[in-house]
Amino acid sequence: MAEKRPIWTKSFINISISTFFIFVVFYALLTFMPLYVLNDLGGTAAEGGVAVSIFLLSAIIMRFFAGMILEKFGKKKILIIALFLFTVSTVFYVFVGSFAVLLLLRFFQGIWFSLVTTVAGAIAADIIPPERRGEGLGYYGIAMNLAVVAGPFIALTLQLYMPAQIVFIVLAVIMVIGFLCALGVKVEEEPVVKSGKHKLTINDFLEKKSLPIASVGFFISFAYASILTFISVYAESLGLIKAASFFFVVYAIAMLVVRPLTGRLFDAVGPSVVIIPSIIIFGVGLISLSFTESSWMLLASGALVGLGYGTLLPSFQTLAIQAADKHRSGYATGTFFALYDSGIAVGSVSLGVLAGIAGYSNLYLMLGIFVILIVFYYMWMMPKEQRSSH
Repeated sequence: MAEKRPIWTKSFINISISTFFIFVVFYALLTFMPLYVLNDLGGTAAEGGVAVSIFLLSAIIMRFFAGMILEKFGKKKILIIALFLFTVSTVFYVFVGSFAVLLLLRFFQGIWFSLVTTVAGAIAADIIPPERRGEGLGYYGIAMNLAVVAGPFIALTLQLYMPAQIVFIVLAVIMVIGFLCALGVKVEEEPVVKSGKHKLTINDFLEKKSLPIASVGFFISFAYASILTFISVYAESLGLIKAASFFFVVYAIAMLVVRPLTGRLFDAVGPSVVIIPSIIIFGVGLISLSFTESSWMLLASGALVGLGYGTLLPSFQTLAIQAADKHRSGYATGTFFALYDSGIAVGSVSLGVLAGIAGYSNLYLMLGIFVILIVFYYMWMMPKEQRSSH
């Protein structure tokens, strides 16, 4: 029996830590930005929303060019350049003096966030032994999921005691550490071949083989936008705002408990054994939110969402990469996250309108049913992956 090749190499640890810090800063700014616009720039709640949305807009646009850029210039080079510029743009928040400048900076930073997260995911997939990719990307996904807790906690705690400039300085220091970690990542990639001019095709922007699972990811992230955007507002309407601060903590604990098991099951038995139950558990978590009346029910819903959704993101990403040829892992990662980010963006806007009409409780009930029905869409779109572990 062949010995398992290791996942936790020096390069994998470095890319995981670097990714964790990137997403800590991303979620910290996502949470802090509306408060900063209101309290420091004298803006409105709507302008705070624009400051969040313009970042996502540039990130989504860049996703479609990321694979082509990685193929042309090489993954390690783009990792360092994009991470450096993302770090520099984090430093620039200290010097923002107007809303217009903030919007320009947010758009600029979104470009590099898109590139660096695409290339980091592709590098992580390349570093992990192919036969353990489900397990390895599951561990890698922990970095993003833990950042959901750490980023908002850092931003919201610091802003209680310190001015905005200090918050931005702390985030900049975090990114400098993330940048230094990335320098220690070793990437084995084929030499970049400079070819002559050719006519651009859809293959220069998307990985068509990854589109089926990416479309499933779009619908899941669309539903998850209701958690990211409205969970605190919903909890406040129920008089459970204190419990809401622990929602993502419980989410993270539940996700950490099951991640090693689900990753191994994905590789050994097949994706459907992990994905179908996870979709159902996520849906049940949303339905339980709709009936929440107490703190323990809110936190129990957080655990269900963590068990379900926390497993789905790395599973989908693994399938997207496995569907493509190895040299197109950047295209596959970019395609997946383009649709994933689009789901978050579309959901944040459209579900807000729906919540205004139906109320948050009914919104979560409808989304829970919608998510459970995604199981049938997944089975329709992914018949081959259901029967194979690789």
